[in-house]
Amino acid sequence: MNGFAAFQRDFAAALFADMPSFAPASHPAFAVYRNTVMRACLDALEANFPAVACLVGRDWFRSAAAIHVASSPPRDARLAMYGESFADFLAGFEPAGSLPYLADVARLDRLYVECLHAEDVPTLGADRLAALGPGALARTCLRPHPATRWFSSAMPSRTIWEASRRGEAVHADLSWQPEQALVLRTPHGVHVQPAGPLEIDLLEACAAGATLGEATLAAATTYPDARIDLTLSGLLRSGAFATP
Repeated sequence: MNGFAAFQRDFAAALFADMPSFAPASHPAFAVYRNTVMRACLDALEANFPAVACLVGRDWFRSAAAIHVASSPPRDARLAMYGESFADFLAGFEPAGSLPYLADVARLDRLYVECLHAEDVPTLGADRLAALGPGALARTCLRPHPATRWFSSAMPSRTIWEASRRGEAVHADLSWQPEQALVLRTPHGVHVQPAGPLEIDLLEACAAGATLGEATLAAATTYPDARIDLTLSGLLRSGAFATP
C-alpha cells in the first residue's frame, strides 16, 4: 500500500474512532469532517428506513442510528445502499425491546431498497413455460428475478410496515398473526404484496436450485390442498422469475 492509500485508510478509520491515533484527527478542524460524514450516514439511514423512522420518531431514530454508524460505518460509497446490518442491530438494541416487530419492519425496509437497486433483467413469462413439454417443464430450474425478495415474520410486520410507510397509525384491531410478503419491482416501481407460506417455499426452493418438479412436489407434500398451479401462475404474472 502506497503512502497516499495508507493516509486515506487511516483518515477514514479516524472518522469513526473514539480515540484515533491518526495525528490530523487531533486538530479541531477534523471535527468538521466527522460531523459531515455522520450527518450523511444518518440522512442515508433515515431515507433507507422510513417505516422505522415513522414508528419511533425522528429523534429516537437518529440517536439509535448514530450508535449503529459508529460501529458499522458504510463499506460502500453508495449511501443509497447503506444499512445492510441495521435490522440486526435493532434486533439486539435494548431500547427497542418494547417494539418486538421493529427489526422485521426494518428488514422489509431493507428489502425494498435492495429490490429498487437490483439488476434489471427480463422477467419470465408464463408463455415460455407453456411451450415446454411435461418432462422438460419438470426439469426446468426457475431463477428468482434479481429484484424479487420475499419476507416472513412471526408478527404482522407487513401490515405495520405498510401503515408506517404511509405515515399512518396502525389500526387498533390489528390481527396479531404471522405474515409474509413479496417485494417486486414493476415498471411503476417497487411493489410489496401479501403472500403466503406456499409462495415463499416455492421461491426458496427455486433459489436453492431445485427443479420445478422438485419444488412443486415438495410443496404438494407440505400443502396437499393448495392450487400450486395457480400460485405459480401468480408468481409468473408478478414477474418474480427471470428469463434463463
